Amino acid sequence: MATADHSCYTVVFESSAEYPSSSELRNALEKGSDEIKLETLRKIVISTINGNPQPSLMMPIIQFVMPSRNKQLKKLLHFYWEVCPKYDENGKLKQEMILVVNAIRNDLQHPNEYIRGATLRFLQKIAQDSELLEPLIPTCRSCLEHRHSYVRKNAVFALFSIYREFEHLIPDASELMSTFLAAETDSTCKRNAFTFLAHCDLRRAVEWILANHDNIPTLEEGLQLSVIEVVRSDCKNDSTHRARYIRLIFELLNVSSHAVKYEAATTLTLLTQNPAAVKASASTLISLIVKESDNNVKLIVLDRLEALRSKHEHILDGLIMDVLQILGNSDMDVRRKAIGIVLSMTSSRNVEEVVLFLKKQLLKTQETSSELDKASEYRQLLIQSIHVTAIKFSEVAASVVLALIEFLGDSSTTSSSPNSASTSTALDVISFTREVVDKFPHLRSSIFERLIASLADIRSGKVFRGVLWILGEFVGVQDSYSSPHDAAEAITQCMNGIRACIGDIPIYIEPAQGENEAEVSELTDVGSGRPKVLADGTYATETAYTVPVIPKERSRTPLRTLILGGDFFTGTVLAVNLTKLVLRFDGLISQIHEANILRAQAMLIMTSVIRVGNAKFSPAPGAALVQIDEDSTERIMNCIQTLSELTGHSKNNNGENILVKEIFLNDTKKAFERMITAQEKRAADKREADASHTVTTVQVDDLLNLRQFSKKGADQDFDFEEDLGRATGVTEIHEDFISNLSRISQLTGFSDPVYVETYVKIHGFDIMLDVLLVNQTSNTLQNLCLDFATLGDLKIVERPSVYTIAPHGFQSIKATIKVSSTETGVIFGSILWEGPNMSEACVILNDIHIDIMDYIKPAYCNEAQFRSMWTEFEWENRVNVNSSVSNPREYLQHVMRSTNMSCLTPEGALSGDCDFLSANMYARSLFGEDALANLSIERTENGSVTGHIRIRSKTQGIALSLGDRITMAQKGNTPLTA
Repeated sequence: MATADHSCYTVVFESSAEYPSSSELRNALEKGSDEIKLETLRKIVISTINGNPQPSLMMPIIQFVMPSRNKQLKKLLHFYWEVCPKYDENGKLKQEMILVVNAIRNDLQHPNEYIRGATLRFLQKIAQDSELLEPLIPTCRSCLEHRHSYVRKNAVFALFSIYREFEHLIPDASELMSTFLAAETDSTCKRNAFTFLAHCDLRRAVEWILANHDNIPTLEEGLQLSVIEVVRSDCKNDSTHRARYIRLIFELLNVSSHAVKYEAATTLTLLTQNPAAVKASASTLISLIVKESDNNVKLIVLDRLEALRSKHEHILDGLIMDVLQILGNSDMDVRRKAIGIVLSMTSSRNVEEVVLFLKKQLLKTQETSSELDKASEYRQLLIQSIHVTAIKFSEVAASVVLALIEFLGDSSTTSSSPNSASTSTALDVISFTREVVDKFPHLRSSIFERLIASLADIRSGKVFRGVLWILGEFVGVQDSYSSPHDAAEAITQCMNGIRACIGDIPIYIEPAQGENEAEVSELTDVGSGRPKVLADGTYATETAYTVPVIPKERSRTPLRTLILGGDFFTGTVLAVNLTKLVLRFDGLISQIHEANILRAQAMLIMTSVIRVGNAKFSPAPGAALVQIDEDSTERIMNCIQTLSELTGHSKNNNGENILVKEIFLNDTKKAFERMITAQEKRAADKREADASHTVTTVQVDDLLNLRQFSKKGADQDFDFEEDLGRATGVTEIHEDFISNLSRISQLTGFSDPVYVETYVKIHGFDIMLDVLLVNQTSNTLQNLCLDFATLGDLKIVERPSVYTIAPHGFQSIKATIKVSSTETGVIFGSILWEGPNMSEACVILNDIHIDIMDYIKPAYCNEAQFRSMWTEFEWENRVNVNSSVSNPREYLQHVMRSTNMSCLTPEGALSGDCDFLSANMYARSLFGEDALANLSIERTENGSVTGHIRIRSKTQGIALSLGDRITMAQKGNTPLTA
């Protein structure tokens, strides 16, 4: 008993300055009132829990506290008996405990039912001490016949706790519980007794279920859950009652309790794989999701529904409309998970119904006046889902693309934030439309008409650029669905639509030639000559200035507003796509004058954009003057030069003209195809990676564990889902000896009196420390205590006990530390013990630095999500880069390995030999924290890499920790190698 591990309790803070001495505690117990005794006993219990027991106070407690009739004092006394040392140094029960056992027996016979019930609950906590329990068994059995249900239900669980540890103390447990269950009327007592009977004699529990088969659906919830548990246990062995169990579970699917319905639904699929049973189970889970109010419960049941769907893919397709009802929930996490299940259940048979429902939900988001941000986020989710569905099933693409184009002109896209949810919604529509136009040529004409009509409603520059790119890239492209005449007519309509969206040309009128700025000021100064008296009595001259005002009808057009507001990037995109349209139109018709008219209009628009950028005064009233940048000017001038050198259709065979047309009309299309190919490849790689997790690798000499050949009773611990997981390799975690050795940290030196090393294991959100202590002296180390402390978001769960180590002996100690966030943490501590002549000694341990990379995993998000999070996150850590690496790509690979981050920048954007490199990286922690990083570096003349890395996150800890990680990686790798 002396070598057994003691129970470990929560560490409670106590101030040593306020803690009284043993004599003071004894006097308080002897002479104090019940309130003073209560407070004194509380202090003794806390001291005992913290590892400072006071055995000398046990007898005063027995003398002066145990006879009290105060119920609070009796309850606290039970806590003391639970934590106090009950055995002496030789492992024998202390003599004082005989008096304690007698007092407990008296309380078990007390006329007050609360004292009896509380004492029975106390016996459940000391069920490991057989010497204490054996004299109390007859009294506990007599409590089963007490008139009050509170005593009876606690008596059942007290006997249950004793039976689990020491079966020989209650040899007739099955007969006792069968008799009690037959005579009992209280539902809670019946539940406790049935649970006891199921563990001590499963056969009798099955007989009770069969005898009460018809009444089980009307019983209390707890008893129904116990019945389901017994059904599972019995069906692990080939039970002959499986058919009756299935009928019973079917009936339990219709009870009112949500917990029973959930357990019944999950149990039914374990009993049978019949399609009707699978559908009934799925229907029950769906109804639970719809009716349950707790969103966390909804997410758990959705995970179970997804697991059921993955095992029975096409059986549940008929329930897809029921799953769509879950979208009525307001929580976005629930909606997002439900949409994922819906997309996996969508087939050619139900795709039209699904798309129709999603379109109705999309219209509802426009009618929602409250919670605008949530409605915009939900709208974006619906558009992305429709996008995936329409690309996968081409028959619905025509019906949805025209409806989605209406969202390009959403009024909420005028949000000041460029990454607002509404703008992201419109960009998703653009991405969807672009893909549909590319893959389905027969839909192009109707899409172009709708896009041109929607130009007047668009307010966002990003959306405008996307629409202009689609029109410039695909309008007028000849295919089997259009003739050259139709293609030329489409280009003309497109040009007219763009011209109408811009308004009158020129966009901005400069002052007349010969007028300088001073002259304009003089002309516009219409000040009156009368002086004005100010508040302080001084005189001032009042002057009014007139500024040329742009007529309202000319400034209302959206594209014109963007250009006058200084959005010259949109003007550049407009110039490029106008050039594409003119070049394509020139190759379709033979009339030179028509091509010249179109070319002149395009050149006039381009020159107007440049004139706005070079204006001396702000074109927009009240706005700051914004000059056009050099890159935009150069790009627009190249387009003007290209159109000016275009000499007509008859000269198209000129080599230079052919090269220009190839650049404008084909190279951008090839770049778009490369981008789509890269996205499809990434998606295929992800599917392949997910599928590889289910592949099981079994060695030829692995031991086969066949449950059918195991001994009788040895298969009680088998679980069907666990067996299935092991068979598919899902739950198998292989740890080799070498990886374990790499996690061993040396905490003391070899010359210290105590050598300490620990094996650090990361298990979920916990850090497990397996500490080995070696006494390197020839003396016995008494009262040795290993004391740990932490720095950061780490919390010690338990405090190790006090040990005595023999000369040259070993001691293994386990400690658990809770991790609450992804932040660099440090564990430090010391060892205290008593050496010869009661002298105290101490050894300080080395620090253990927790590697946050164990909690950070690579993740992926699209560009819109990255930009949204980058704008939202407030913590940024900038790390300077100064490395001797000569290749920027090698440095990027090294940073990705050091930080467990994935690169979001496409491979095509990083290919080629260049002295500059900019890439976005993303990772996600186990705690759901997002980590963003942007790497911007360049190669200097001496061959080294310089620049910076910007890290952003929602919390400060992960930003600083990743920055420290990158800094240490730079210092420890000189030069860095990929």
